[in-house]
Amino acid sequence: MGLSDMALGLTQRIETVAETLTAPFSEGVIRIGVTGLARSGKTVFITSLVANLLDRGRMGQWGAAARVEAAYLQPQPDDTVPRFDFEAHLADLTGAAPKWPDSTRAVSELRVSLKVRPQGLLGAVSGPRTVHVDIVDYPGEWLLDLGLMEKSYAHWSRETLARMAERDEAAEFLAALSEGAVRGPHDEALAQRLTRVFTGALQAARAAGYSDCTPGRFLMPGELEGAPALTFVPLPEGAAPRGSLAREMARRYEAYKAQIVRPFFRDHFAKIDRQVVLVDVLGAIHAGPAAVEDLRRAMAETLVAFRPGGNGFLTRLLRGRQVERILFAATKADHLHHSQHGRLTGIMEALVRQARDRADFAGAKTAALSIAALRATVEQTLSHDGQELDCVRGTLLDSGKQAAFYPGELPDDPAALLGPARAGAAKWLDADWKVMRFAPAPLTRKPGEGPPHIRLDRAAEFLLGDRL
Repeated sequence: MGLSDMALGLTQRIETVAETLTAPFSEGVIRIGVTGLARSGKTVFITSLVANLLDRGRMGQWGAAARVEAAYLQPQPDDTVPRFDFEAHLADLTGAAPKWPDSTRAVSELRVSLKVRPQGLLGAVSGPRTVHVDIVDYPGEWLLDLGLMEKSYAHWSRETLARMAERDEAAEFLAALSEGAVRGPHDEALAQRLTRVFTGALQAARAAGYSDCTPGRFLMPGELEGAPALTFVPLPEGAAPRGSLAREMARRYEAYKAQIVRPFFRDHFAKIDRQVVLVDVLGAIHAGPAAVEDLRRAMAETLVAFRPGGNGFLTRLLRGRQVERILFAATKADHLHHSQHGRLTGIMEALVRQARDRADFAGAKTAALSIAALRATVEQTLSHDGQELDCVRGTLLDSGKQAAFYPGELPDDPAALLGPARAGAAKWLDADWKVMRFAPAPLTRKPGEGPPHIRLDRAAEFLLGDRL
């Protein structure tokens, strides 16, 4: 452990001691991190969750809903973090011509304050209390970057090159590494060219449905585009003398961890005590066995970053804040008839089994759900070739036309998917699962109702129920 790690740990312990000692005399705060990989629906999830916390008419499975006397938005506590643009995103989803909002590009935050009436004698004596729910939104690609903190440049290079060897999208980059110049002295023009090709391979892999496309900031560089800390690539093992390209690549990799990944952990992630991980399971299944296995491996590594465990008084005092509840949610459940939701949840549970086992062992509570933060379809049963097919109907995103859709039958046993994926199958042998892109449907809401959803109330119960 280096001096920077010791200093970070000491700072977190001091902050935790202060929070612990003052908590009995202050209003409660629950910090919920929301993340997910590309196209998992983070922005829609947060927008719909907040809207349904403010108007709780559709939150029947959230036990505390009846005891929330008021809910309102307040300025967030972090003045240096952009505010999650809730109003604009809600307008996108609920307008006369609804559309999906733009995806997450950076960290943002929103505070929802709940005035809750306590139960029993305590409520009669103390009256309502205020609980602040701070929701932190951040790209899932940045979450996977936290796994780099425990890996050397050589370790990361070995893993990344092995992974890319299995992807057609990396062919150009792997061909570029065969040039003799990569083993020679540092050449900045060569470093930049390799980085462009490497970044292109990551972008193509993400578009093809792969989950692990680290380093995540290469896909979302922002103002750091072109900086040396984002100009490095994995190289095959070999000698790395002073002044060589390999030595400079290793140095920049360490700078990326120290100057980009570590500050994110310190400033945002290490302060989270509830976490939502959104997963586009249906998209991965549609992309094929390799994408499913890549997703499973990526989920297994996430718990290293979460530091899961209980947030009891002594635990927090001695070890710092830990994520105490983790919800793994398979999104877009409205793309399936409800008769298949149980199967989707089973596949979600199997995909994150390793991650959940580690969290449960560390004392954290975990749950897996199939959800749709905003329901965009209705269910319909159609007859086809003498068979009754359970379909969903919605407005197609690309054409704007109404269509009924049958995606295929998910297996009862998740092993029917995970087995071929682990074995390296090139494609599914006896099935073809399809994915359709639906536009949000025009909404008609009664007073006091949030947007329609599937199991968002159960997600709220898991994340907030014990604290309310």
